[in-house]
Amino acid sequence: MRETYAPTVRDSAAINGRHAHPGDLPRERLSRHGVQGLRDDELLAIVLGTGYRGHGVMEVARQILGVHPKEELMRMEPESLRRLQGVGRVKAGLLAAAFELARRGLQKGLGVQPVVSCPADVVPLLTDIREQRKEHFLCLYLNARNQVIHQEVISIGSLSASIVHPREVFQVAIARTAAGIILAHNHPSGDATPSREDIDLTSRLVEAGRIMGIDILDHIIICDNDFLSLKEHGLM
Repeated sequence: MRETYAPTVRDSAAINGRHAHPGDLPRERLSRHGVQGLRDDELLAIVLGTGYRGHGVMEVARQILGVHPKEELMRMEPESLRRLQGVGRVKAGLLAAAFELARRGLQKGLGVQPVVSCPADVVPLLTDIREQRKEHFLCLYLNARNQVIHQEVISIGSLSASIVHPREVFQVAIARTAAGIILAHNHPSGDATPSREDIDLTSRLVEAGRIMGIDILDHIIICDNDFLSLKEHGLM
């Protein structure tokens, strides 16, 4: 029977225990948490840059979104944007350009987040490491709907506990507000059979995930013409 990944139903923002700090500026939070970790009003505030006399940029952003939801805001013409309190000609131009860029990206499919429900869904996402001559350890970070929101190579070289540390794996998960992680690495030898080190490392990360409240859904080993799921084989 083909192994499937059950969606993670917990609130990923609550999982990582991160709460917004009222004194944080949006750009500071952007540096710490990335764009995925920011609210709509914070993203809008970054584009606006500044507020106006007596009104901070966060207040302006909240007021705008309170009247015009983001879906409506993105459809507004520059002239309409200019009439928003605290926007004006220059900021209206910035908003219009940002919205147009987003629309063009969506038309090219760049806004589609792949959903993984079983190991076979993961394999097409691993082409960058499949034929590497050194072992690459990569993590796919998923939201609560099992959509891949980020992927990152954590280490390059022989896979061992000393190279792949839980800190590096979960630091990215927290920054991206991920609800689950799929581990993956390549075997340049062409044999997808897991080593003792592969299994031990997976166990360490699964245990760390339990403590952090972030699920390790699987560990995929991939090579030229084959792949293996540790979860499917009962090895995690």
